Amino acid sequence: MADAKGFMKVTERELPARRPVPVRIMDWNEVYEPGDGAVLRRQAGRCMDCGIPFCHQGCPLGNLIPEWNDLTRRGEGREASERLHATNNFPEFTGRLCPAPCESSCVLGINQPAVTIKQIEVSIVDQAFASGWIEAEPPGRLTGKTVAVVGSGPAGLAAAQQLTRAGHTVAVFERDERIGGLLRYGIPDFKMEKHHIDARMRQMREEGTRFRAGVHIGVDVTWEELRTRYDAVVVATGATVPRDIAIPGRDLGGVEFAMDYLVASNKAVAGDDVPDQVTAAGKHVVVIGGGDTGADCIGTAHRQGALSVTNLAIGTQPAASRTDAQPWPTMPTIFEVQSAHEEGGERVYLASTVEFLGDDQGRVRALRVAETEYVDGRRVPKGGTEREIPADLVLIAMGFTGPERHNLETQLGVRFTSSGLIERDDHYAATEPSVYAAGDAGRGQSLIVWAIAEGRAAAARVDAFLMGESALPVPVGPRDIAIGLHPA
Repeated sequence: MADAKGFMKVTERELPARRPVPVRIMDWNEVYEPGDGAVLRRQAGRCMDCGIPFCHQGCPLGNLIPEWNDLTRRGEGREASERLHATNNFPEFTGRLCPAPCESSCVLGINQPAVTIKQIEVSIVDQAFASGWIEAEPPGRLTGKTVAVVGSGPAGLAAAQQLTRAGHTVAVFERDERIGGLLRYGIPDFKMEKHHIDARMRQMREEGTRFRAGVHIGVDVTWEELRTRYDAVVVATGATVPRDIAIPGRDLGGVEFAMDYLVASNKAVAGDDVPDQVTAAGKHVVVIGGGDTGADCIGTAHRQGALSVTNLAIGTQPAASRTDAQPWPTMPTIFEVQSAHEEGGERVYLASTVEFLGDDQGRVRALRVAETEYVDGRRVPKGGTEREIPADLVLIAMGFTGPERHNLETQLGVRFTSSGLIERDDHYAATEPSVYAAGDAGRGQSLIVWAIAEGRAAAARVDAFLMGESALPVPVGPRDIAIGLHPA
């Protein structure tokens, strides 16, 4: 364990500074300044010898957080990387994008600011890549079994890497031009630059994973054809169907889904030609939805040169700190100021959008909004509080309802739950033989850390299906306790 008195010596929580707003909105680079090694070791030393590390409970991957904190404190970076990678295939992704439920569960967080677990994690893996410690781990033998993984987001990539290391021949299919799914096309570069994906892909290729970008399963190749070609299929397509808002004026030009807007922007930043790209340049932008996708839209709009940015959330503003209704070690809903929020714009809570108003050309010119009130537990617009907000571009960032299901149903016969997710059992198996579902496609919209955990767990189930048993490690979670398997 780490320094037993470290949390008493260092009580302040220190994080790397973000680059100045006027500087960072001029480019698409990540917002954080380089970290200081001495600060990092000092912060790692705050990890307590707490007896029961609740951070394990908070992390769906079961990351060995106290162990790699102590190794970081002692300056043993390579050993820290090994412990980190024992449970997490892609800490460079989670360290940048995960909201860190582990920190909400940190025992130190009961009466002090929690350990900077997320920052320590990303610093470990960044040092490992820079030092050449991240090496390919090809299997010692091949099994002769083949697996198709459809979708190259975090769940699909995690499943593919685990199955490749188990000795199976794995092909990852992605309908877009590049591998990475929403990691590449949904996450702006100011949150995660894409060379991190490319570096991990190089490792996976050296291990033997095959990537097939630009292949749309269900269109270019039917799902049934895929199943006949491979011994098992893992569906990791994500929950990509956006939640819409059915109000007057929805069909006006300039009212867009957030993800369509972000995908086009990320492609343009990558140097792709994006015909008729919708941008925020010179426009009054309104973002409906107060979550991470909404924040990504805000930061993107600032960098594109929006005249103004207004963010609407239908609910109340969260509390600034944990409330009695969300006790430790649960993950609380608190008011968060992301880097995009620092860069400008207005955040409006208790705002119900009533109508989109258009001009003579059929384009949106404003939103009519009202104050939200709660009636019988439902959120409804409060009469007499309507007002207009100017808008040339409206981005709907209200989350996602589930995976695209038509071709899966018609071509493969996979069944779906009443909530629109792929129906599966506790072994991640779908209702059709040799078909498995991992990540948001089966779980619903969730965190990146859950996607990786599900990819790892599903890989162990597929491996056991193909070979009769599996030695792949399994995250120990509510639905992932392995019976007949061998967790790490």
